[in-house]
Amino acid sequence: MNLLAHGYLSTVPNSTLTDELMVGNYLGDFVKGDPANPRHALPAGVVTGIRVHRAIDAFTDAHPDVDLVRDRLHPRCHKYAGVAVDIFFDHFLARNFTELTGRNLDEFTPYYYETLRQHETVYPEPARRMLAAMILHNWIPYYATFEGVERSLRGVARRTSFPSGLDTAVLDLQAYYDEFEAAFRRFWPELVEHVAGQSV
Repeated sequence: MNLLAHGYLSTVPNSTLTDELMVGNYLGDFVKGDPANPRHALPAGVVTGIRVHRAIDAFTDAHPDVDLVRDRLHPRCHKYAGVAVDIFFDHFLARNFTELTGRNLDEFTPYYYETLRQHETVYPEPARRMLAAMILHNWIPYYATFEGVERSLRGVARRTSFPSGLDTAVLDLQAYYDEFEAAFRRFWPELVEHVAGQSV
């Protein structure tokens, strides 16, 4: 899952550590190895958030509906198909945020940005740079648009070591839109239930 999903899912567990879980969920792709290792100097709640992030990714990677979408994208994106799935699923979440979460995206977005900003002193430099870009360009609500999806995909494509096909993957989103959305709608409630059951 991508930024919006990880951010929202931080609010699902019954926990007093929501802000720290959100920060850890954001940092999940930036912190390698054991997040509790003293070299990372992370608060306990952030460490838990990183572990929740990894649980989300493991559940997502093993889900048959995610496999279905990945398989559709494989001819274009090959090993980067999972990256496109993450961005496409954030698109469906953003477009249907109130229906799926009971919250308003225009209210959740500034809360998410501010929570991440307040803790950035513990971030590795790449995480600080990405947060600055996310806030400056207001990425989260743009996931709801084809333009925003394409911009996100092109941004990732510029950073890949090999040709990824991500720069044109929005064409597959448009071609298989209903099929991809149906897969997401089957997957999403199961993911929410899985995260709610995490021990935090």
